[in-house]
Amino acid sequence: MSWLGAGVGAGVGMAIGGPIGAGIGAWIGSSFGNNKQQFSVQESQTIFFVALCSMFAKMAKADGVICEREVKTVLGFFDQMNLDSEDKSAAVKIFNNARLDDVSIYDYAAQYSRIADVEMREMVYRMLWDVANADGRVHPNEDAILKEIPLHLGIPASRYTEAQTGSVSSLDESYEVLGCTGEESDQEIRKKYRRAVSEYHPDKIQSKGLPKGFLDFANEQTKKLNKAYEEVMTHRGS
Repeated sequence: MSWLGAGVGAGVGMAIGGPIGAGIGAWIGSSFGNNKQQFSVQESQTIFFVALCSMFAKMAKADGVICEREVKTVLGFFDQMNLDSEDKSAAVKIFNNARLDDVSIYDYAAQYSRIADVEMREMVYRMLWDVANADGRVHPNEDAILKEIPLHLGIPASRYTEAQTGSVSSLDESYEVLGCTGEESDQEIRKKYRRAVSEYHPDKIQSKGLPKGFLDFANEQTKKLNKAYEEVMTHRGS
């Protein structure tokens, strides 16, 4: 499976610009502008992967040293994605380029938030937690990033608490998980819940060009949505 080469062949670097486009440029030795267009599945795969590798590098470096366990975790993601040897080498190069550049992780996150759907952004955040936890503890610098970066990724701030505890911790957060408010009707909440669950359907994950390994993430998100919906409806007596 060749994600990266196919995406660049489709011209994604020319279209995106910014820190992610610069990451693509540093990888293949070209420079890109800021033209805007709709991205194909192959292009979206490349954008996702360059953004992900770059943010991995920034997170791994946040505590001052990139340890062997962090490297092993990142390489494990590459294996999970079934990258071929050429794309795996490209991913390592992208990681190393980002490790040395002066762009902040928030710059990468902010650009990615403008071009990726919320499911992809949620996925990136969960994977950043895995990198931060790779050495058995979350360093204060890593923790600071994990607290702030949801703002730049355009996802709810409550994702930080959820990732820490592994569950939704309050009624307000349950509403937030569902993208709803307490003022909305049962019918409106049910509609948003069903729409959100449908976004994590296996067919939707595959349509985004993601490997089957990401189905575990989709299943985890579906469980959170189900739990949040149950809590909200129980509170409402519905």
